[in-house]
This record gives sequence, C-alpha cells and structure tokens, in this order.
Amino acid sequence: MTVPYWVAGKPSTGPTPLEVRHPGDGHLVATTSLASTSDIETAVATAHAADTATLPAHVRADALTHVSARLAERAEELARLITAENGKPVRWARTEVTRAVSTFRLAAEEARRWSGDLQRLDTDPGSAGRLALVRRVSRGPVLGITPFNFPLNLVAHKVAPAIAVGAPFVLKPAPATPLSALALGEILAETDLPAGSWSILPTTNEVAAALVADPRLPVVSFTGSAEVGWRIRDTVPRKQVVLELGGNAAAVVCPDYTGATDLAHAASRIATFAMYSAGQSCIAVQRVFVPRSHYRAFVDLLVTAVDALATGDPFDDATEVGPLIDTAAAQRVRQWIAEALDAGATLRTGNNGAGTTLAPTVLTDVPRTARVHRDEVFGPVVVVDPVDSLDEALAGVDDSRFGLQAGLFTRDLATAFHAHARLAVGAVIVGDVPSFRADQMPYGGVKDSGAGREGVRSAMHDLTDDRVLVLTGITL
Repeated sequence: MTVPYWVAGKPSTGPTPLEVRHPGDGHLVATTSLASTSDIETAVATAHAADTATLPAHVRADALTHVSARLAERAEELARLITAENGKPVRWARTEVTRAVSTFRLAAEEARRWSGDLQRLDTDPGSAGRLALVRRVSRGPVLGITPFNFPLNLVAHKVAPAIAVGAPFVLKPAPATPLSALALGEILAETDLPAGSWSILPTTNEVAAALVADPRLPVVSFTGSAEVGWRIRDTVPRKQVVLELGGNAAAVVCPDYTGATDLAHAASRIATFAMYSAGQSCIAVQRVFVPRSHYRAFVDLLVTAVDALATGDPFDDATEVGPLIDTAAAQRVRQWIAEALDAGATLRTGNNGAGTTLAPTVLTDVPRTARVHRDEVFGPVVVVDPVDSLDEALAGVDDSRFGLQAGLFTRDLATAFHAHARLAVGAVIVGDVPSFRADQMPYGGVKDSGAGREGVRSAMHDLTDDRVLVLTGITL
C-alpha cells in the first residue's frame, strides 16, 4: 500500500514511488510517492485562492485543539513512526510527540486571543479624537520546508502558527522522513479547515526551488542548513523568508559551578544532550568551555557519563543514542573527526561503529580551525576546551559564525546577566545545556543561525503584517 500525500486537503498519490527506510538496518518502513506536477500546481493554486483570513477564530482554534487531542491519542503510534523513519530512539520520539501536542495546544490558545491592539493617537494635538486599531493579518500562503531530525514537531512549528493566523500553507517535509507529516495530514483532514487551505507534498529539492520562487507563495519558512537557508533568502529577497538554521551550540561551566556535585551534574547533562538523537539537533551541545583548574576532572566525568549512555536498537526503550540518518551523514562526521585527530586532537572516547552507527565521541585539544569546532557537526561529537576566565569562555562561545543558543552552568545572577548581555545568541539557558527549548518561547538565532523566530506566537508575528484602522471623531 502506498501512503498518500495531501493535496488541497485530499489524499493523492503520484507516479514516482518514494521508499522510506529505517536508518538503522535499512528495512523498508513504507512507500509513499513524490507529488506529481499537476498535484503541486493544484496545491499552490488552491492555497493562493483560499480565503482563510476571514475564517472565524473559533474554527481555527477548534481545528488546532482537535489536532492536539488526536496527536495525544495516537502518541505511541506516532512515536514509533518517528523512530522508524528517523532512527531516533523511541524514548526521544515520545518526547517529540508530547511537544507537538503542546505546540498545537498553544496555537489554539493563541488563535483565540489574536485580537490586535488599540493605540490612542491624541498624544499630539493634530490627532485629537483619533484612535488606531492595529491588527496583524496574514501575509498570504506559506511554503514550509522542514528537515529530517524532528519530523513531527518541526512540522508542527510551521503548520500550527499558519492555521492560527489564517494562512494557507504548502508543506514540503524532508524526503527521508515524510511519514510523520503525512500522518499529521490524516488528522488535519478530520478538521473543518477549508480543504484548499493546506497541502503536504513530498518532493525533491529541485521542485522545492521552484516552489520557493513561485510568487503565489509569498512566505517561506525554512528549517535546515545555513547554506541552503541563506541561498533561499538571496533567491527571493522580496519575500518574507523565515530561517531557523542551526549552530554549534556551546555550554560554559562557570567558576562558581565547580564543586564535585555541580561538575557531575553538568557532565551528565552535557553527555546526554550532546548525544541525544545522535547529535542531530541544531542545539545539541557541541562545544564545552571549562575552567582550567577543573578541566581534567570534568573531562573524566564527561567521558564516564558518555560511556554510560545506552546505544543500539532505537526501538528499545533503554536506548539513548541511535543511528545517524544515513551512511553519508555518518561518513561525513567520521571524516571531520579524522581531520581533527590529524590536526592534533585527542580522542577520549568513541569514534567507532559502522554504517550509520557512530559511538558517542569526546574530543579534547581540538584546534579552533577544525570543522568539528567551527562548523555544525550534526553528529554525536562533543569538544571540550579549558579556559582561564569567564570572559575567555564567553569569547570562545562567540568565536563562531553561528549564534543559536548557549548554556551557562552557574548559580550567580550577575554572571547570568553578564553572559546574556555579552553573547551574540538567540537565547542563554542558565543552569542547563543549550539544548533546552520550550515550544512557546521565541526560538531562533543570529548570525548564520537564521532570521526570524519560531515559538508559536513569535512565528505568528513572522507570518503576518500590521494593518491599521484609524477611527476619527472618537471621544477618549
């Protein structure tokens, strides 16, 4: 049976099959198909023609609430689907489904209070008796492009805000992991959303480039690599382009956080969130800065914590680290590790395995010019550097073309505020790893980490424009 894709709210199949295989052992999970040329045109044309901006708030909110509830009902099924197509250990896949449930619930809440603001204009004599109603209205249909690493919740962060503001959307999921998005389509089809207002289309990157250029899709929301994201923005400079790209997230162990218990806690958290999902998260811990006086002790603790992580079959509830998405990804990470070792780095643990499997790896003495230090490794690798001061650590965090999130292990409020003022990142996570994300908070980065913000309400702002209504002759 071929899993259908969704065109203007209806199931369809195309002539070109798309096999989805499990990254771990390569077994066939399911077969869907690439969207046909005619179906793609139908999807874009109906999104362009759809009048969803006037859809009552209760209809949008009820649809979002329904999706949230159905995701919760199908949670275990969807978690195992994520694991099947992505290779993510099922324990982390369950967390992803839980977050998607929250993302749609938050969007339903925001849809109900998306009302606009009143602004009195009689602050100047020439505007006496005038009042402005400032509402935010949809910029138009949204093209959402999502990556493989969170095939449900990153889709949710495109779809839920679009529905909340009344924007039609065309979603292109990653070709390696389309099944979670297509399952979401089954749930969307149960709602009262206008049929022409949404489509979910597996397709190639070449076809996606044509969708990016299509003037009927004035908003592009892309999550993926920096190189592709900025190329999209350069290609369509007159469109609204929202980019959530990635980084090489850093954690700083501060001088006040060097007691034995604190170091052990920091090492445990960093080990887990450098390696979860095989490091295939844009906020996985990649770089760590530790006071030189406690460097050796910390490295020993980190290696012990990393070696204790359960690796293996991602369908096993005990497994914490599974395979990478494909052999090419694993080979690239191995190559970057080899380059670092050739340049003088020291391997503390890991760097073994075959195929898509790579053991969690800890490196020290890594030159700052090595790719595992300066670029986004997107694999189960962490680099640890000694520093002689907090300011040296913060400078190390900023010595990067990325600026997504940073983690700061400290209990000192002044240190937290100093880092927050100093660091060029989208968020500083105090007392924990940079991998923390709440789905309602603004999420995104600076520099090569992107432009615009996710997080439901923040995304709703990015998908809309201010529209002002000025009332005259009003007694205030």
